[in-house]
Amino acid sequence: MRRPSQPRGRPRWKARKSVQVERERPERPATGDDDVPGRLALAVGRLNRRIRSATGGLSHGQLSALSTIVRNGPLRPSEIAAIEVVAAPTITRVVSDLEARGLVERTPDPDDGRSFFVSGTQAGVDLLLAARSDRARAVAAILAELTPEEVDALRRALPALEQAAHIARPAP
Repeated sequence: MRRPSQPRGRPRWKARKSVQVERERPERPATGDDDVPGRLALAVGRLNRRIRSATGGLSHGQLSALSTIVRNGPLRPSEIAAIEVVAAPTITRVVSDLEARGLVERTPDPDDGRSFFVSGTQAGVDLLLAARSDRARAVAAILAELTPEEVDALRRALPALEQAAHIARPAP
């Protein structure tokens, strides 16, 4: 049986229109220096990428959770999620990944058979110390590219950045 024919003058397929995409984008939005959120997001993102390789093979989220566990552990997963400001399923995945790498261990909660505590292993502590050292070297190299005045400006901004990141400031 023959297929019904298409109306004359209309192709069976539509040609895709070629769209020219502008590849060059300005570094800063058109709003200028007053776009603090946009500029800060861009700067933080780029700095994170520059120091990403100094995380001991872990994602930033995994490294942050490991740091929380080593510093404050043993902790229940819900406590880790609250400190890290992430959802419970996210922490469940992160803890599972860290446990599979031998960086944390689970121990049963003696008061609640349904729950458990997470604590860092010696391998986790060692990796965390090495990653911190590597990151500090990476940040020091970035700071070395700046003028003393720019470094001083960053030093003065640290309390506000620590507050925004919910990081407890060191005691004076």
